[in-house]
Amino acid sequence: MTLTAAAMLVPLMAACGSEKADSGSGSVRAERPVTGVRWSVDSVTADGRTQQAPAGAHVTIDKGRAEGSFGCNNFSAEATVDGDRVRLGKTMATEMACENKPMAFEKTLARAFSDQELKAKVDDDRLTLTTGRGDTVRLTKAKDAPLAGTKWTVTTPKADGRAHLTFDEKKGTVSGSLGCNKVNAKATVSDGHITLGPPATTRMMCEDSLMADEKTLLRLFDGKPKYRVDHQTLTLTSENGTSVRAVAER
Repeated sequence: MTLTAAAMLVPLMAACGSEKADSGSGSVRAERPVTGVRWSVDSVTADGRTQQAPAGAHVTIDKGRAEGSFGCNNFSAEATVDGDRVRLGKTMATEMACENKPMAFEKTLARAFSDQELKAKVDDDRLTLTTGRGDTVRLTKAKDAPLAGTKWTVTTPKADGRAHLTFDEKKGTVSGSLGCNKVNAKATVSDGHITLGPPATTRMMCEDSLMADEKTLLRLFDGKPKYRVDHQTLTLTSENGTSVRAVAER
């Protein structure tokens, strides 16, 4: 990957509004919102030509902001949703050149999102955005990573990806690394909580920063932490107030 550490500013028109129910055909309904959902981009059709999206292209619209990735470059923008109309403005995007990524697709998607107004149509877990020029962006609601069977890499300041946990639903266990030492324990998942048994660990000594992170992770095993999966992010919060975040390894 080649980066050019620059950023570009794309001024777009924005208007005030809020999402609301509309019973008309093709409109956004309250029970099927555009906002608060991570949408994976499937394809973009422009000038009669359809381009398939690369893995990782996505957008989330929430709390007056749109954030996501064109596939290589990340972007954020002001966003308003009014009925079946979506307006983006003051868009900021990185400006990188990524190997093995279709940069032509990025330009097409960025052009679609720079349209003055997009018409949204939600159909179950699918969203279609149509520009004033008639170009269309097709998206699908992104699924959450499963808790069990996923390698969750813990985002601690010093572990540098070395701390990770994997839950095995069939065996009722969790295993992985605390950053320095390996760990395994009984784990029973029920009603948004994980009941953890006493951890069995190796006895290696590492640098102080890693050992400090290990102590934090071990506090999760003191009780019955709550868990929440939000797309590719797992948050574990113990009864003693310890909170740990981890991301799904792809």
